[in-house]
Amino acid sequence: MAEHDHSAIKEHMDVIGADGVHIGTVDHLDGERIKLTKSDSGDGKHHYLPAGLVASVDGDTIRLSATGANAVDLFEEAE
Repeated sequence: MAEHDHSAIKEHMDVIGADGVHIGTVDHLDGERIKLTKSDSGDGKHHYLPAGLVASVDGDTIRLSATGANAVDLFEEAE
């Protein structure tokens, strides 16, 4: 699998699943994890997604290789 250049990931970008489902909004990149804004989450908490799930970055939209439901299953809670 090709390494992605995560420098393209910026705050306030929309994160969508492979199926086009909106998953969240980028708060910032935290190492190899994407931190999502808590204002955009259903439970009011920050969630993290592994940056390795990013399939492409197109403009202000990050498309994941996982579907929306699968991505939610892969959320990591903030420590």
